[in-house]
Amino acid sequence: MLTVINQFLSASELAHFRQTLDGANWQDGARSAGQLAAPLKTNLQLDDSSAAARSLATNLSAKLSQHPLFISAALPDKIYPPKFNCYQNDGHYGQHIDSAIMRCADGSSLRSDLSATLFLSQAQDYEGGELCVEIGGCLQEIKLDAGDMILYPANCLHEVKPVPKGQRLAAFFWVQSLIRSHQQRQQLFELDQSIQALTIKLGSDDEEVRRLSALYHNLLREWAYA
Repeated sequence: MLTVINQFLSASELAHFRQTLDGANWQDGARSAGQLAAPLKTNLQLDDSSAAARSLATNLSAKLSQHPLFISAALPDKIYPPKFNCYQNDGHYGQHIDSAIMRCADGSSLRSDLSATLFLSQAQDYEGGELCVEIGGCLQEIKLDAGDMILYPANCLHEVKPVPKGQRLAAFFWVQSLIRSHQQRQQLFELDQSIQALTIKLGSDDEEVRRLSALYHNLLREWAYA
């Protein structure tokens, strides 16, 4: 399942992110890749220990913890601290699959159930740079506007196409979900979205809304791996 969250960042938030990144100190992105992925990775990445990276990661993590659509789609248990990258001058990342277990700087770890990319450059400001994700034998190309986010299963082969012109800035991170199964998570997401729509239409006191809400929480209780 691919989930697009449009305008995750407001115009003012996006301006703050871009201003901070414009003066940031970038380093070779291959330094953070695994042994197999490193030869495929040609991009720049923000030093995770830099003040800019820490500040933006904190801001983004706080927003993620309060965003209803993200929470509904991801059902997050743990979130890997967001990172930031830059593709330019034909930079790209060849087809690969993300590591199953992600190690954090503080020594903790998480299982990568979902991958996320938050686009920080306007789509018309650079050529190429599509995020290509293979799901169910179908290849899907994603290139969103600045401030938009895409969530996709971390067990999918994916790549970032070369950027021959312009600059593609993005934040990326991984999520360990309370629900390991992608199918079950998608079913819960669809059920939750229906409940929210019916609540607006019928009110939270409606008998069928209460019945569906109880079903949602009982399924979550049955399927969760917290």
